[in-house]
Amino acid sequence: MVDASASAILRLLSQTEPGVSVPEGAVAIAMSPALIVDDDQRMRARMRGLLGRCLGDEVVVLEADCLAAARTVVEHTALALSLIDVGLPDGSGIDFVGWLRERQPQAALLVVSAYSEEDTVLAALRNGAIGYLLKEREDAELLQSLRSIQHGGAPIDPFVARRILALWSQTTAHTPEARPAPVASDASAVAEDALTEREREILTLVARGYSNREIAELMALSRFTVEDYTKRIYRKLAVNSRTAAVFEAQSLGLLS
Repeated sequence: MVDASASAILRLLSQTEPGVSVPEGAVAIAMSPALIVDDDQRMRARMRGLLGRCLGDEVVVLEADCLAAARTVVEHTALALSLIDVGLPDGSGIDFVGWLRERQPQAALLVVSAYSEEDTVLAALRNGAIGYLLKEREDAELLQSLRSIQHGGAPIDPFVARRILALWSQTTAHTPEARPAPVASDASAVAEDALTEREREILTLVARGYSNREIAELMALSRFTVEDYTKRIYRKLAVNSRTAAVFEAQSLGLLS
């Protein structure tokens, strides 16, 4: 049986699985201009077509077949969205996610790749990606995920989500008596000391899948106050998204 905290992670990862709606109160995201970074011309054409179906003929879509070309686009265009492959001729798309996040924090960054390894997915999320999709999916499935972004969703392919959850479950399957005592790292010590009690409360609600508006109502705070707390949590955990914050907090033992 999956425990409550594991179920919360699964709900967070699988927000756009068929039958699962985008959390109420999520903020709509502009998706144009968009940048597609992929060395496969057919894949770029496919994603361009899906963006057109999602946003209409007015969508502005730019393309890059390598990191060098993508960086040139970034220097001249303020992006709303970027769809990024992992394996590129001149480097890693995961590294590009982190690079772009620092320079254009307003952009929604989505990895679309053939790679489904847990380490790759987690690295993408920690670098600032809001979601992770697999190229093997049908157009209808990818289109649904893109549409969820418009309403503030953070789509992760259900297969990838289940693999990550399975990995997480394996690492917590031992009883406390059998599990070796963790060695406290400098990072975990700093994070544990830095997060205030209120920040921990908000982070716990984030992990349970609540939107900022719902958290504000539960804690009798304004939505702007909750957003300010969330930004502080991101900064202290060195992450750039709700999903990454939950993963980092779990790995540091900050969530019960």
